Amino acid sequence: MGNTILVAQARGVVMLVLAQYQLPLVEYTPAQIKQALTGHGNADKAMVQEAVARELNLPSIPKPDDAADGLAVALTAWFQR
Repeated sequence: MGNTILVAQARGVVMLVLAQYQLPLVEYTPAQIKQALTGHGNADKAMVQEAVARELNLPSIPKPDDAADGLAVALTAWFQR
């Protein structure tokens, strides 16, 4: 299966669970995530990954990249609350 299909399926599961528990779906653009973590919306991926590690007091950048991306989204949501 292609990555796009897998992502769409995962998104559908998340949306279903959110609806079942009557929780809002919140989405952020890449620029919003970069702004929240680095202070500017045009930061590169390495800067965002470094910010994730720094904010969570991690000894290194989370691997794989998808893990760091997921943590970046979670941190953005935390900062926006």
